[in-house]
Amino acid sequence: MTGRTRRVEGTKIVQRRAVPAVLAAALLLTAGCSSGSSDGADPSKTDRGASPTSTAAQSSPAGSPTEQAPPAKGSVKVLRTVATGLNSPWGLAPLPGGDLLVSSRDEATITRVDAKTGRKTELGEVPGVSPSGEGGLLGIALSPDYASDHMVYAYFTSASDNRIVRMLYDEKKPSGEQLGAPDTVFRGIPKGVIHNGGRIAFGPDKMLYAGTGESGDTGLSQDRKSLGGKILRMTPDGEPAPGNPFPGSPVYSYGHRNVQGLAWDDKQRLFASEFGQDTWDELNAIKPGDNYGWPEAEGKGGGSGFHDPVAQWSTDEASPSGIAYAEGSVWMAGLRGERLWRIPLKGTAAAADPQAFLEGEYGRLRTVAPAGGDKLWLVTSNTDGRGDAKGGDDRILELEVE
Repeated sequence: MTGRTRRVEGTKIVQRRAVPAVLAAALLLTAGCSSGSSDGADPSKTDRGASPTSTAAQSSPAGSPTEQAPPAKGSVKVLRTVATGLNSPWGLAPLPGGDLLVSSRDEATITRVDAKTGRKTELGEVPGVSPSGEGGLLGIALSPDYASDHMVYAYFTSASDNRIVRMLYDEKKPSGEQLGAPDTVFRGIPKGVIHNGGRIAFGPDKMLYAGTGESGDTGLSQDRKSLGGKILRMTPDGEPAPGNPFPGSPVYSYGHRNVQGLAWDDKQRLFASEFGQDTWDELNAIKPGDNYGWPEAEGKGGGSGFHDPVAQWSTDEASPSGIAYAEGSVWMAGLRGERLWRIPLKGTAAAADPQAFLEGEYGRLRTVAPAGGDKLWLVTSNTDGRGDAKGGDDRILELEVE
């Protein structure tokens, strides 16, 4: 048994779990290796080795030789503060026309933010949410047919599991009553005080992708029959998507610890961020059916059968959450690291060393989303029980990047 001290809503608890033997049959598929620390909590050291102190980029197979890499060094300019006074914000979904929907993990509400004035209008509370520890109302996404169906999808922790629902958004109704009854699209994702995953996004193929966590039970990540420690791919109705690597299964990739960010580049290649344990946090290029290593490997060099990360960080530098693609780079929000990382890409390889911005300026950073062209939305996370909340927290920022 291994014991680790974790901080949940500012209170230390001890999480003990057994690390089972390798499930050999699950390791016969192609490569993968993966990490991500518990929502930015201070990790205690184990016999996995001392925590590294420097950022390292690890190459995956590059794209076409004709692909152009962005400059090795970029820049970030904070254009303005869009909104303040948000409580435990987690998911962000830009609406057609420019306004933003933001979810509150602990209040289980979805709020519309006027992107020009910062005015906040509460849509309503999502019923069935059971906030606890890292669980609650997490990622949100708009239906790929939002213009006609006005459906908002949400990933949340219930009393029994993590699940995905969709709700009709009727902005003509009074504030607080604009969300229809939730229709459960997908259920049965393992829940825990920690490692609930929670990021959802519709891909370029109009399929629904979900990043899940292993809920503190490391054995789930290598079990392809489990929904924990995976990236899932499904139809908008919650059925296993056509073309998935394992017939009849929503599992798209496995061997993950706690997937927190999903984003596609301009060639429709999927990237994901996740927490490591004591040593390495990761950014991964996702290949269908690949094994990303947890708990048998953390970071690069996991060995045959595991897919190495594109880039990795010591856990105090990152504890990554949301990611977005813009201007040839993946941009990754750091919780414990309190900084925004730029990872320039050439294909699915890091074209240069990752570069940090905004270090310590806005505290914990939860979500980053494209705002069009060279603009990004960035959401802080200082009211989540682990941050040092200051006046105005939490907030949404508009950034200009290159």
